Amino acid sequence: MNNSRRALVLDAARSVFERLGNEGASIREIARQAGYTPGAIYSYFDNKEAIYGALLAESLERLNAVVDAAGDATMQPAELLDAKASAWFGFYAANPRDLDLGFYLVQGMRSRELTAELNEQLNDRLHDALQPCEAALRAMGLNAEDALRENTSLFAHGVGLLLLQHTGRIHMFGQDAVILFDAYLISLVERLYRDASPA
Repeated sequence: MNNSRRALVLDAARSVFERLGNEGASIREIARQAGYTPGAIYSYFDNKEAIYGALLAESLERLNAVVDAAGDATMQPAELLDAKASAWFGFYAANPRDLDLGFYLVQGMRSRELTAELNEQLNDRLHDALQPCEAALRAMGLNAEDALRENTSLFAHGVGLLLLQHTGRIHMFGQDAVILFDAYLISLVERLYRDASPA
């Protein structure tokens, strides 16, 4: 399948997964949406989970490109942390369907439906997008274990805010997810610098 046909199939699949979820989606419906026969799609993708995996892989490549482009080597570690974290948060804030893909939220999609090998590859690409924040935390003086813990907490906090934003639940608190994420980053940096200061 050439690149243009593959892009057409993936666009069709994205629409079908969004509209019908994993349970309702089928190769037949994806083929109908793309204007192909099911057999033509089966010759390139084994099943709908393989198509889903390709969609998620494409999403993660775009995420990594956004994070890679954020900040530069001249920045101080705290500035770089802010730039990289704001990049992945901003990507998912602007692209809620990519967040759905990344967390298998398309009406019941679960990671167990992907092969273990594919799931590991996708997790590695997500980690690649988050690793620059971990590196910035290490540059701020944290050891590997503490940097991993803080980066995990940062990601969990950001994803929680994104879920509140994308479901509209943030409005019940009268809050703004971007402002809250920025505040978390500021407080994280202040805490780390405070903890590193001699008593």
